[in-house]
Amino acid sequence: MTTYDPENIFAKILRDEIPSTRVYEDADTLAFMDIMPRTDGHLLVIPKSPCRNILDASPEQLAAVISTVQKLAQATKSAFDADGVTIQQFNEAAGGQEVFHLHFHVLPRHDGVPVRPPGNMGDADAIAGHAEKIRAALD
Repeated sequence: MTTYDPENIFAKILRDEIPSTRVYEDADTLAFMDIMPRTDGHLLVIPKSPCRNILDASPEQLAAVISTVQKLAQATKSAFDADGVTIQQFNEAAGGQEVFHLHFHVLPRHDGVPVRPPGNMGDADAIAGHAEKIRAALD
């Protein structure tokens, strides 16, 4: 297995070397908005400790991250009055992973509304507004 690259974009976000719109943080995890959102409210949850993906994550990292995923899934569903939530997680390039730091996508979903195509930058002001709605739902 390939080793963890501490220069990946999520590691840089954790070190505040590049900006992000943070939504939630605890001792072990960080949740922040996806800059290329597939739905309104699309966010990412990552462990603060290094691991490439689910294949090399420790049971403790996985437990912490999935607990935060559940908390944020509930908050995004509430914040966007969504009918459901899609959780996505990819492992290694062949599995669709593009950033090699364990992460889960949380996407609030509405019946009959497809996800937007990948790779399109979102509007920064809209993303900031979505983050505020999610933060309010966490309170």
